[in-house]
Amino acid sequence: MHRFANPTRFLRLANALLPWLGVAAVGLLGYGLWLGLLNSPADYQQGETVRIMYVHVPAAWVALAGYSTLALASAAFLVWKHPLADLAARAASPVGAGFTAIALVTGALWGQPMWGTWWVWDARLTSVLVLFFLYLGHMALTNAFDDPERGGKAGAVLALVGVVNLPIIKFSVDWWNTLHQPASVLRMGGSTIDPAMLTPLFVMAGGYFAVFAVALLLRIRALYAERRLRQLRLSLPDA
Repeated sequence: MHRFANPTRFLRLANALLPWLGVAAVGLLGYGLWLGLLNSPADYQQGETVRIMYVHVPAAWVALAGYSTLALASAAFLVWKHPLADLAARAASPVGAGFTAIALVTGALWGQPMWGTWWVWDARLTSVLVLFFLYLGHMALTNAFDDPERGGKAGAVLALVGVVNLPIIKFSVDWWNTLHQPASVLRMGGSTIDPAMLTPLFVMAGGYFAVFAVALLLRIRALYAERRLRQLRLSLPDA
C-alpha cells in the first residue's frame, strides 16, 4: 500500500476510479430502492415499516466501516507520518458522521412504531450515539490547532482510542439486554432474513459503500488541493 501513499499516484488512481464508483453508486442505489420499496414483501410482523431497514441497516454498516477507515488512516499517519494518511482520516470523519446520523435518525423512525418510543438508552443505541460524538470530536480536534500536524496527531490518538467502541456496538445486543433486535444478517448459522429481503438489503449496502468511497476520494482530493494551496501561499515572499 506504500506505493499509493504517493500523492501523484494516488490522485491518478482516484481520478480513474471516481467515474466508475459514481456510476455504481447511482445504479446500485436506484436498483436497491426499487427492490426494497416496491418489489420486496412486507414483514409479517412489522408490515410496511420494515422498509426502513433498507436505509437504516446499510447506513449503520457504513458508519462502522467509516470509523474503521478513520482508525486505519490514523494509525498509518502516526506510524509513517505520511500526510496523505492524515488527509484520509480528516476526509473520513464528516462522511462517516453523516452515515451515522442517517443510522440514528432512521433508527428513531423505525423504533417509534416498533417500540412505542423514538429513543431508549439501551446499549446499541447509546454506543452508536457515542460513535457519532467520536466523529465530531475527531473533526473538532484536528481543526483545533494552527499546526495541521499537531491537529492530525491529536485526532489520530482520539480515533485509535475510540476503536474500543466498535466491538461494543457489534456485540452489545449479545452482552446486554436491549430493545434492539439481535444480529440477523451477519451471524453464526447464516442469516435469518428471507432472500427476498436480503437481496435488496445487500444491493443498498453496495450503493452506500460506493457513495462512501466517492465522498471519501472527493474529500481527500479537495483537502490535498487545499493543503497545496496553503503551502504555496506560505512559500511566496511577502509583498
